[in-house]
Amino acid sequence: MTHAVQRPGPDAHGHRFPFESVADQYEAARPGYPPALLDAIDELTGRPLQGSRVVDVGAGTGIATRLLRDRGARVVAVEPGPAMAGVLSRVLPRVPLVRAVGDALPFAGGSADLVTYAQSWHWTDPTRSVPEALRVLARPHGALALWWNVPDPEVTWTREQEARLARRIPGYHAHGVTDEAARIVRGLCPGLAPVFRRLHWTRRIPLDTHLAHLGSRSAFAALGPGAAASVLADERALLLELFPEGVVEEAFAVDLTVTIASS
Repeated sequence: MTHAVQRPGPDAHGHRFPFESVADQYEAARPGYPPALLDAIDELTGRPLQGSRVVDVGAGTGIATRLLRDRGARVVAVEPGPAMAGVLSRVLPRVPLVRAVGDALPFAGGSADLVTYAQSWHWTDPTRSVPEALRVLARPHGALALWWNVPDPEVTWTREQEARLARRIPGYHAHGVTDEAARIVRGLCPGLAPVFRRLHWTRRIPLDTHLAHLGSRSAFAALGPGAAASVLADERALLLELFPEGVVEEAFAVDLTVTIASS
């Protein structure tokens, strides 16, 4: 797989690397992904991750990159933000890292079996990132996989927390794109047949880790330390009523969309 280092500009929304101020916190507190997700990718792409050439775009600190590598994939990480890329290089020193964005991938055509976006495709311009992924993918069986951990809407306390945060944080989003990705891809490329799947999983973590996870979200980072601390303090008080032992059972839905490149 050939690649060249590229220094990106602002993302499609005009933001310049929104997670830079919380890169270490992101690595320490963000959840990973369940084994069932990787099993689903194997199933929906029709080929094992073992030995596959994977371009992991918007890799952040390498949370998904590590899981892909551990399944035997030959992974190249793509991350534009310098702080996030710095953490990735530190925790995964042997994984090749390219500084670039999904809207302009510096890879040869047909050089990847799988292009992945874990928690990051919504930062791209789909009219550019989808054609770029299709260009890079080998035909006819290359695949584009997009996925997100989102607070599970079927769990009451998680749903209520999301509603509280939406009321308090300007621009707080409700993860709308995560289950709309298949429709967006289909609209851009009518000949493709993206498949959507939702998986559910949980993790038990200390309350402080849960609050650090919340604080690593882009909307919190944009608030600034003082305003974010006030929101998190209120969340701590409410959650201690639900979880008096100080251990939170976070509940997630993983929204996965897989698209096979046509021949």
